[in-house]
Amino acid sequence: MSPNTDVYFMQKALQLAQQAMEEGEIPVGAVVVCQDKIIGKGYNQTERGQDVTAHAEILALTAASNYLGAKYLNNCTLYVTLEPCVMCAGALFWAQIGRVVFAARDTKRGFSQISPAILHPKTRLSAGVLAEESESLLKIFFKRLRT
Repeated sequence: MSPNTDVYFMQKALQLAQQAMEEGEIPVGAVVVCQDKIIGKGYNQTERGQDVTAHAEILALTAASNYLGAKYLNNCTLYVTLEPCVMCAGALFWAQIGRVVFAARDTKRGFSQISPAILHPKTRLSAGVLAEESESLLKIFFKRLRT
């Protein structure tokens, strides 16, 4: 994928993160792309559903698998606005996702802090695409919580 393609799809994920924030959820959005088409998307919905597994990545993976009628997503790319947690990285492993692109690092709960080798060995990883925009949304959200 070209840098412009990565930016385009990360912007789509950021739009979903914005939607999450508007609904009172931690602003994380994700899209799964296959052959330059979004086939799955999600944003955090843990509060709405009272479900700790309703992370953006999980919802996007489920939608993509349903779209393809397949559990393996090795020809797909996940764009997500925050580094996946260990739970989501485990799901990415089992889906054998081809590539993961994330915006902001999660220095407290991101998989690379806890278990950097958790992704499937064939999964390619890119970080930092629109990181500042993602970090800004997160800072605004958490600042609102504290005031």
